[in-house]
Amino acid sequence: MARRCELSGKAVQSGQLVSHSNHKTKRKFLPNLCQVTLQSEALGRAVSLRVTAHALRSVEHRGGLDAFLIKAHADDLSINARHLKRDIEKKLAAH
Repeated sequence: MARRCELSGKAVQSGQLVSHSNHKTKRKFLPNLCQVTLQSEALGRAVSLRVTAHALRSVEHRGGLDAFLIKAHADDLSINARHLKRDIEKKLAAH
């Protein structure tokens, strides 16, 4: 399982750990991933996703999973989230 947020696309970054003597060694910056279950109002079901804490705050700020996915760019989303976005758009277009 990749260490990548399904909604924002945030992934592992690499950098350097710098000591007091300016000695540099490689390190990884891991995203703060959480396994959450979000409710989709348009689809009427719960969806389990692996998202960062920052993306979870963004979902709440935009007014839920449906509103977040409609505004999100498809390039940032995982394949699973792209399918959800497509299903939500179809359901909203039918109403």
